[in-house]
Amino acid sequence: MDPWPPTLDDCVSIMDAKIFIVQPLSGGMAGMSSREILITAPTGRTGSRVAARIEGAGFVARRASRSTEVRFDWHDETTWNDALAGVHAAYLCYSPDLAIPGTDQIIAAFAERAAVHGVDKLVLLSGRGEAGAEACERAVFAASPSAVVLRCAWFQENFSEHFLTWPVRQGRIAVPAGQTPEPFISLDDIADIAHLALTTGAHAGEVLELTGPEALTFAQVAKILSEARGQTVVYEPLETSAFISEQCEAGLDRESAEALAWLFAEVLDGRNVDTTDTVQRVLGRLARPFAGYARAAAEAGAWA
Repeated sequence: MDPWPPTLDDCVSIMDAKIFIVQPLSGGMAGMSSREILITAPTGRTGSRVAARIEGAGFVARRASRSTEVRFDWHDETTWNDALAGVHAAYLCYSPDLAIPGTDQIIAAFAERAAVHGVDKLVLLSGRGEAGAEACERAVFAASPSAVVLRCAWFQENFSEHFLTWPVRQGRIAVPAGQTPEPFISLDDIADIAHLALTTGAHAGEVLELTGPEALTFAQVAKILSEARGQTVVYEPLETSAFISEQCEAGLDRESAEALAWLFAEVLDGRNVDTTDTVQRVLGRLARPFAGYARAAAEAGAWA
């Protein structure tokens, strides 16, 4: 089934990501007997990738959500203890978005609860370039000064595994992104670094900003997607009001359409254009280029 129209939760979680790794001063991987790692949002795009990697490395992924055997709900603190009991690390994907007012208080409370349980590391997926996300960052650092922050650019896979899949398939990407470049990053690169963070003590206390190797406008993205698919994909920049109207006409409720438009305006404003070499420095290989992602997605039938 095509992922369109997106839900409000989709709309407010499509953008970039930060990851925080919390490491208490005592303990550490060598001192922990448990090899179990908590994975929230385990069927999501990042959670599923991270779970596969840690299991491949011999760790146990404790998948926890509102529908799993081990229940977990960000908004129900009574579920936190069972989710945290006995794990040494946790991958956290907050929904709908860290930018929502009050979320920093939830994140701070969870980090403090994790410390009580002796959790060795927390990895929190967050948004880039948002004031609300920065508040969550401060909250995590307050609970653990040794936190590591991974700030990530827009996901390449937004075009094949999320709300832009259908527009690409139809050959028209009409969004209010203007001509602002974005250094799109692969979810696989993010998951590789999250796996490293969860299973080792690397980069404690560092801020790692993760991007792809080049910044591309949506027009350039459309050209690359056209070449990968063998079918034309055009980019049509829209004004915010026109974008909201189009989304509502396509069946998206107005609240979700406005939330999606807000994210475009908030993130794609030119602040996040610069690329970094952090992926190469951390993983010892180049970050995946957008063209390589597009070819692989086309070969896998993402837009068939």
